[in-house]
Amino acid sequence: MTGEHDMVSNMKQLRHRLNARSVALICRLEVDLRMLGLWWVAAAAFASGLRIAFGGHDPAAVVPNLLSYTLLIMAPVVTVFLGVRWFPKGVLHAQPELRLSRFGRWRDVDAVAARALPLFGASGFMASLVIGILLNIPLRTMEFMTAIPALPADAPLWFAVLRQLMLLDVVLMTSMYAFAAVLALRHVPSFPRFLLAAWGIDLLLQIGIARSMGALGDLPPAVAGSLSGLLEGNLKKVLISMAIWLPYLILSRRVNLTYRCRVPD
Repeated sequence: MTGEHDMVSNMKQLRHRLNARSVALICRLEVDLRMLGLWWVAAAAFASGLRIAFGGHDPAAVVPNLLSYTLLIMAPVVTVFLGVRWFPKGVLHAQPELRLSRFGRWRDVDAVAARALPLFGASGFMASLVIGILLNIPLRTMEFMTAIPALPADAPLWFAVLRQLMLLDVVLMTSMYAFAAVLALRHVPSFPRFLLAAWGIDLLLQIGIARSMGALGDLPPAVAGSLSGLLEGNLKKVLISMAIWLPYLILSRRVNLTYRCRVPD
């Protein structure tokens, strides 16, 4: 019995330590979110400069490439800054009139009372979700930079179309994931449904790019194979994320308290 009691006690202590670390991580993230954006601009701009400098392309293509890489780098940063401005810390937000998540038995609580409960906030497993959302930004950006070369002045039609579609994909999705992270950190009730929408749009973009390039017809076989692997990988990553996190977003007591202001009935 003593050994079992010690094991339970150790598990509780471990859980408390992990929760404390997640709280500290989220607090640090909220404070340093803008600074992280500035570091991101510096690192991504350096990588973009190398991509253009060592691309070996005609100088006439430098300006279009600079514009596209600037959009690529700045889109998620601007989104974060706007999100932080639109949703100040500590502000109470009204719940949506239409409840989309109806699983389980819950009762509503006052928004002020909800913030006083221990489970309120983006810590715990929610911290892992927020970090995962933010990691999508550098991963998708670096994926684009390594897979899609800078635009040459005499680019064939298929490459110009492919690059524009992939640029649209990464700009839109990094911006949406950045905004989702801000919604999560600011405890905005629309966070779960916005993240679900982002996942859905991500899936549709991968399918749309595949169909658009397939309809173009003159894609080289080697490029078609690489593109297929890239899009399939993106699809799998989104589906895996949905399989892992969607049940959590629906059933978690922390999520329901923080973003839906309700507790188990």
